Amino acid sequence: MATDRELQAGVETGLRFAMLMTEDGSFLDLTWSEIKRWKPSDGFLWVHLERDDPAAQHWVREESGIDPLVALALLAEESRPRVQDVGDQLLVVLRGVNKQNPLEDGSIDTELVPIHIWMESGRCVSLRDKAHNLSALRDLRLSMMNGKGPRTAAGLMARIAEKVTDHLGDLVEDLEDEISELEDRIGDNEGGSALRAEIAVTRRRVVQFRRYLAPQRDALYRLRHDDASWLDQAAKEHLREVNDRLVRHLEDLDEIRQRANILQEEQVAMVAEQGNRNTFVLSVVTVLMLPMTFITGFFGMNTGQLPFGTEHPYGTLIAATIIGVVGLVTAAILRFGLFGGRR
Repeated sequence: MATDRELQAGVETGLRFAMLMTEDGSFLDLTWSEIKRWKPSDGFLWVHLERDDPAAQHWVREESGIDPLVALALLAEESRPRVQDVGDQLLVVLRGVNKQNPLEDGSIDTELVPIHIWMESGRCVSLRDKAHNLSALRDLRLSMMNGKGPRTAAGLMARIAEKVTDHLGDLVEDLEDEISELEDRIGDNEGGSALRAEIAVTRRRVVQFRRYLAPQRDALYRLRHDDASWLDQAAKEHLREVNDRLVRHLEDLDEIRQRANILQEEQVAMVAEQGNRNTFVLSVVTVLMLPMTFITGFFGMNTGQLPFGTEHPYGTLIAATIIGVVGLVTAAILRFGLFGGRR
């Protein structure tokens, strides 16, 4: 068996890692051939696979000994968080944080992706897609290899739920930072379509994340009340704490969504105010120009005429004076008549 604790996960097709707990409590990395020879008497086994890999799919369907209907559920492409009893075993589906490569603007594209888990008293089989990067399970594996992880199926189930929830907490904190930054920009009177688009993106992300976390809360509640013989009281207490933490994350998401809604309303109000201001300016200009336009039309100046005829030596001066006086009177009326009562 492979004994190198630094063995890199994912070196074999479809297999992210496989860990066997020995009698002295240490863990060993296993290869595909060693997994296929495993017996429950050898010790507790945790196999983590790539769900969309043909080799992993073949092992789950044909060689794992898992019920065909359960195998079909484990290999399903899209699943909502849930817990299902199958005898004394559990089929668990959770959603974990998948942080993809940085985008062009330097941000990290984050999504919630499914983790399918089959848990028995002596074995755990977990699956995720090949393209997904679930650091929660990777961190847990390293802890176990360093002697700091769980040693039973119940302990492993509770720690998987804890790690997934902790990473969800980091995601919620990132969203809180995003919404705080947007609030600061609104406070600085920054507007524009770019800011509105950022607010809309944040709102959509919150809605998307909450759509999966609400059923995940229910799944963890169901899990900690399950009567599987290997799920001891200590693990159930651990799961209760994890579930309480997830509930707080959901409450934080609701608060973030409300803050995003307020920001969007403020943006709409700013756009409406700007539109009203522009309309008012155009109205003032129209009011100023309308009397002068009437004067020019009255004397036929728009058709080349002037007061007293084009031959009059002071026709142009008289026309300019009349227009100027009318403009000043109109401006005075606007200033002292319309706005004189305003303070």
